[in-house]
Amino acid sequence: MQAHTGEGADKTLEQEEEARRAFIAELWRRFEALQEWAVSHWPDQQHPLSSADFVESRKEILSLRSPAGSLNQPSQNNEAEPEQGGAQYLDVTPAPWP
Repeated sequence: MQAHTGEGADKTLEQEEEARRAFIAELWRRFEALQEWAVSHWPDQQHPLSSADFVESRKEILSLRSPAGSLNQPSQNNEAEPEQGGAQYLDVTPAPWP
């Protein structure tokens, strides 16, 4: 169990969630500005950057809004570890779109 200390100790769960959402919004704003700057200042005009070059970065930032819950909560994974007889490999590759 993680104990809160210092400045964040008095925050409620709602305040923590609001702070997390504010952080993600600010991160997104700054990322968009960085992306715009990178596209307009890219030195190789023969192979210009586009917003499509930043798709994976956008996915990572948006994953911070994880529906699994707060980032500071461990995942609820009750599966056995490999040394306990659990799976050695889990296929997490999504199926192709039909």
